[in-house]
Amino acid sequence: MRRRAFTAAALATVVGPTVAAPAIAQEWPSKPLRMVIPYPPGGPSDVSTRIVMDRAAQSLGQPILFDHKAGASGMIGAEFVKNQTVDNHTFLTTTTAMVCITRHLQPIPFDPEKDFVTVSRMCTSWGIFAIHPSVPARTVAEFVAYAKANPGKLNFASSGLATITHLFGEMLQLEAGIKMTHVPYRGSAPATNALVAGEVQVQFDQTCLPHVKAGKLVGLAMLSNVRHPDFPDVPTLREAGYRKEEGDSWFGILAPTGTSPAVIAKLEKAIGDAVRSPDIIEKLHLGGCHVTYLNAADFRARITDETKMFGSIIQRGNIKLT
Repeated sequence: MRRRAFTAAALATVVGPTVAAPAIAQEWPSKPLRMVIPYPPGGPSDVSTRIVMDRAAQSLGQPILFDHKAGASGMIGAEFVKNQTVDNHTFLTTTTAMVCITRHLQPIPFDPEKDFVTVSRMCTSWGIFAIHPSVPARTVAEFVAYAKANPGKLNFASSGLATITHLFGEMLQLEAGIKMTHVPYRGSAPATNALVAGEVQVQFDQTCLPHVKAGKLVGLAMLSNVRHPDFPDVPTLREAGYRKEEGDSWFGILAPTGTSPAVIAKLEKAIGDAVRSPDIIEKLHLGGCHVTYLNAADFRARITDETKMFGSIIQRGNIKLT
């Protein structure tokens, strides 16, 4: 009798979760979703998250509350979500820098692998390799030849020390065997203003695009793996023979570890459906991004690969925050 009771209890333990998962999926979401955005309002992470998640929430039948917890390059928001009691309704916007770059430069208050599970990647910022018109080059090959003939003479601007816009420049230097002088600014906009003014000669950033379109800057290559539809004549850096290593400025969604797999799967599908909608694709394009959707498993694999890649660039380039 005792043996039968033990067997029944054990069976209930094994079978229980498999029965509960579909029930959670059917009942979820039972209240508004909470999306923590660990960056200030109005930036690309905020804009892209709102565009995609508003549509995903509509299909799920619950509104979404956007909660900004900005500061410390995303660390404040990430730590906040990590410390919340798991409720299957709280999620976090993440970026390349948050989970793939900063960890190589300083201690961070969370473990990207242990504290969070991936939901999906949504989109990627358009980035361009742009130069001031005074630089005597109109192709990547001409630029590399000029840089090799004038080591250290060219100054490249970035949005800050060890940001992804800095690492793009380091990546090209390592691959092309050239030497430029890095000039960090407090954000992309002031760096681009300095480029337009001729104070620096090179930048790798999305903020250069309007100035390339206006003819104030020269676009040599797109940093993405595809050409920008508004600049069909500008090749990708890979087409020019560089950008051998993957790494983009993307935006994705994480959930705290312990979130139900059934919930993850349902939200993953809702995001995938949203980014396939023509109007969402157009809105993201106007916001400076293009769709690069990855499901949860592929997103986790990409984070793993890019963490190793950026770590290698930081090590080889001897990049430090001080």
